[in-house]
Amino acid sequence: MTGRTQLRTFPSSGGVELVGDQGGPADAPCVVLLHGGGQTRHSWSRAVDRLLDAGLQVINFDARGHGDSAWSPDGAYALSDRSRDLAAVTKDLRVPFVLVGASLGGATAIQAVHDGLRPAGVVLVDIVPEPDPRGIERIVGFMQGHGDGFATVEAAAAAVAAYNPQRPRPADAGGLMKNLRPGADGRLYWHWDPRILETSPAAHHRVVQQAAETLASLPDVPVLLVRGMSSDVVSEAGVAAFRRQVPRLEILDVQGAGHMVAGDRNDAFNAGVIAFAKRVLAAGTVTRMA
Repeated sequence: MTGRTQLRTFPSSGGVELVGDQGGPADAPCVVLLHGGGQTRHSWSRAVDRLLDAGLQVINFDARGHGDSAWSPDGAYALSDRSRDLAAVTKDLRVPFVLVGASLGGATAIQAVHDGLRPAGVVLVDIVPEPDPRGIERIVGFMQGHGDGFATVEAAAAAVAAYNPQRPRPADAGGLMKNLRPGADGRLYWHWDPRILETSPAAHHRVVQQAAETLASLPDVPVLLVRGMSSDVVSEAGVAAFRRQVPRLEILDVQGAGHMVAGDRNDAFNAGVIAFAKRVLAAGTVTRMA
């Protein structure tokens, strides 16, 4: 990603090889970044630099079926598959680590804790076990659209701007190429496997709700919810329900940010996450997968 990180590959279940970037001192506490559905690890670019500046180690990887990571030949994209991926990514760490997961990445973090991973802390970026179905429907609708691809990167940028009109449109759309792949027909397609949408959102959220019970039962694992105050995914009702389940829940409200909090208000996001990570990592211990 930058001259400050090294490209890594992580073999995982089902023959899927994950691709990511790792940087920072090997003996430093680590932050593991998990991007959202339909994104790639490049969505964390500015966060990686700030975390490294803070003296932390960082692992930032593409989820299976996304970016440079392999697509599952069997269409294995359940949260249990993604949990095993996270176990593969963290298995060689011998330092405390914090999971920072946005949307699908946050759901993956919750499932991984349920499956036995024991991070020093968990940061959930605009995702709760009971999200607003209207916001989820809008995300899925965007991801299901444009199945025939785009003629140009500018056309893809226009689609993103229509979905998220509150975010200033970049002067140069070229950066969006990290989220696109060229097809054999010369058109550009989103850089993820369409089969990731085959599981219904309702089924997905039932899994998260059940897995969150384990997170609730672990008082020694701090949890921070970073909420975009303009988000249509995390509602007041969703936050209240999560707080009843996890009374120790900490909340960072980011004004002027929607569901893609890190991209909308990067500085506010980074400051809050780094402060949380440094605090919990100072006291954290590593427990491996059972």
